Amino acid sequence: MFGPIGWPEIIIILIVALLLFGAKRLPEIGKSMGKAIKEFKKSFKDVTDDMDSDEYNSPREKNSKGSEK
Repeated sequence: MFGPIGWPEIIIILIVALLLFGAKRLPEIGKSMGKAIKEFKKSFKDVTDDMDSDEYNSPREKNSKGSEK
C-alpha cells in the first residue's frame, strides 16, 4: 500500500519536525530518543539473556532430579 520510504519523504518529515519543534528543541528530542532506544535495547537483551539461561538450566535440573529418584 505505502511502500518503502525514500529520500523525499524523509526530507519532508524532517522539515515538518523542524517546523513543529523548532531548531533549538530537535537536538534535545534526538538525544532523549537515543537514550530511550539504548535503554530499551539493553533491557531487551537482558531479558532474552535471562530467558536463554533459564531455558538451558531448566532441562538439566529436571533430568538430574529425575535420575536421582
